[in-house]
Amino acid sequence: MKLVVTNLAIDRGERRIFSGVNLEVGSGETLVVTGANGAGKSTLLKAIAGFLRPAEGTISLEGGGEGGLREHCHYLAHDNALKPSLSVRENLLFWQEYLGTGEDVETALERIGLGHTIDLPAGFLSAGQKRRIAIARLLVSKRPVWLVDEPTAALDAASEKMFAKLGADHVANGGILVAATHQELGLKDVLRLDMGAHVGRMSQGAATP
Repeated sequence: MKLVVTNLAIDRGERRIFSGVNLEVGSGETLVVTGANGAGKSTLLKAIAGFLRPAEGTISLEGGGEGGLREHCHYLAHDNALKPSLSVRENLLFWQEYLGTGEDVETALERIGLGHTIDLPAGFLSAGQKRRIAIARLLVSKRPVWLVDEPTAALDAASEKMFAKLGADHVANGGILVAATHQELGLKDVLRLDMGAHVGRMSQGAATP
């Protein structure tokens, strides 16, 4: 399985956000997307996830079997998408029903160290705990391509290591991980793409190890 982006350009209204983006990320690989604020890191993830239409270029998943790229992607935005009035269990069950099954909720929560929060309203949790619950969505619904935007925002050092372990396990099992971030994620042997080379103009470049 391989995620392939070719000569991608994205516009917002009359403004070109970026152009000339080329990348290939295969099974068992991680791509870290970097760049200054406004360089288009989040926009790139949204485009791959199918939420934005390319102005130019193509996005495809080769060897993914049945279903399109959108059905194989797990998109984790910088916000956590948790309903504060619902319990942690109810939030995760909602996403599991929407995106498909994976680990059971109890197991996923134990893996992120928050099993004791399962029946608490999500609104009662700290910012770091909410981010960890959002990360648990990646576990309760099994999809091969993880698209994560600032996954370690609000996390302490121990939780950052926890995410690195989850990401490494996903890739070791043949998954694909694409992360937009300002921070080092503690992941080894990653490909890198600097969006600064593509801001608002026609250019070409590829992810490099």
